[in-house]
Amino acid sequence: MSGFILKPSTMRQLCFQCIAARHCIGNTRSLAQQNVISHRRLCSSTKSDAENQTKHDTETAESLLFNAGAFDIKDPQEFTDSEHSSEEEILYKDHIPTTLFQKSLLAVGSACMSLYDPYRADMIATLGETTGPFALRNIQQKMLADPEGRQILQEQPRINSSTVDMKYLAELPKGTFGREYIDFMTRNNITADSRTNVQFVDDPKLGYVMQRYREVHDLHHTLLGMPTTMLGEIAVKWFEMIQTGLPMCALGAVFGPLRLRSASKYEKLVRMYLPWAIRNATSARFLLNVYYEKRWEQSYEELRQELGLITFDEKKPYL
Repeated sequence: MSGFILKPSTMRQLCFQCIAARHCIGNTRSLAQQNVISHRRLCSSTKSDAENQTKHDTETAESLLFNAGAFDIKDPQEFTDSEHSSEEEILYKDHIPTTLFQKSLLAVGSACMSLYDPYRADMIATLGETTGPFALRNIQQKMLADPEGRQILQEQPRINSSTVDMKYLAELPKGTFGREYIDFMTRNNITADSRTNVQFVDDPKLGYVMQRYREVHDLHHTLLGMPTTMLGEIAVKWFEMIQTGLPMCALGAVFGPLRLRSASKYEKLVRMYLPWAIRNATSARFLLNVYYEKRWEQSYEELRQELGLITFDEKKPYL
């Protein structure tokens, strides 16, 4: 693991180390492997002194790559003598294979940066992917046990501007779920394309579960009627923590309140938002089992009632 050197520094510098590690793991691997192959071909085609030097350089490059965990094979010759290259570890389009040590490094750095700046979506995404396998399996089981959830896993729909006609949603009548969603996105200046693709989950099926959770997060905001303010985000994180069990949601739910800068907001959170979120999460249907793409034309209030969601009212005490 000599390819990763974590220097003592501030939270931001720690995060930069992790970002560098992400790019190093993802971007240098294929280039380094191509260089190894090119060196070997040159070695086989020349019989001069340069041959020995090239061979030496190749072995040095291989040694560095193996020490950094770029390959996971015992014999370097297997890379060219067979098809067992590290490319077989690429499980889906954006997948970046990582070792347990690398995941731990990314998890620690992204957790620190997420606490330092809760609006760093890339760090929150990395934290979710590197700490969530156990929770993702539980989510997958809940979806497989539900007909609608099972259909989602089979068809693997995506929510972005390429797959959803946002213009059509904006033209839907007021009061429909699709119109409420697009109005929420417009009001908060959010785009469905802002959700990054999963990279560090080492199972394509679980990778889709994480991607689905990520892309329906704004739909949760819409259904819960929660804005993207700090209070709203904390309430949604509590709801999602209870329903999904994802560690990244727990981190936001537990440490998010520390960023509230007024006693009145903290009191509102404790007396109203948290009791409401907890009651909603425990009594409502599992929201990841909703095939939202088939519900755009449905009445917003009708859908909320079907899911068993409680409308938030600041004037109503929930304790």
